[in-house]
Amino acid sequence: MDGILYDSEYFYMKGTIEQMKRHGYKGPEEKVYAILGTSMDDTYQIMYDLLEGTVPLETIRETNERYFNVEHPLHFKEIMFPGVREELVKMKEMGLKLAVCSSSPLPLIRSSLKEMGVDELFDFMESGDNVSHPKPAPDIYLLAQQELGIDKSECIVYEDSTLGIEAGQRAGIFTVAREDKRFFQDQSHADLTVKDIQSLTGWIRKENSHA
Repeated sequence: MDGILYDSEYFYMKGTIEQMKRHGYKGPEEKVYAILGTSMDDTYQIMYDLLEGTVPLETIRETNERYFNVEHPLHFKEIMFPGVREELVKMKEMGLKLAVCSSSPLPLIRSSLKEMGVDELFDFMESGDNVSHPKPAPDIYLLAQQELGIDKSECIVYEDSTLGIEAGQRAGIFTVAREDKRFFQDQSHADLTVKDIQSLTGWIRKENSHA
């Protein structure tokens, strides 16, 4: 979802780095990029470790929630990638089943998709908070595959983060990366890299025509 349906990564990274500096962090900003694709619990643990335990985990959590929920709330419809809804509609018209497998909390997944006007296009949505092992473990993708009732050979994982790509690979599912070079994410292990969702739709249509 983040970095796939809408361009939230920039805002989350900017806000998290600002919070880290308020907490006294003086290390390289690049080390904060490690939170990309992680569950919220892992995000807070990474922040805690980078701060060398000088700020309590609960303080980090409360500060983060206040920053993004009260001080700087995101307006998801405004940061949607161009043409996302149109491409999702095309995928549904091709008979595809769609799932959101995000590390974000489930209430946020539901509210953001609804705000974007695309929630009804998805057959399944789940949060990494609700599986035994979040990304880079394959659990959430294996769960989606099972819930959708389709074989792994018919699935595609569409990701942008290093952890998400690893999760897709470990699930044994063909993994496509949305190219993004801003945060030094290693996308080299993806089976395919595309520029955007339009390119992905075109690739799927071409593959289906050969089937």
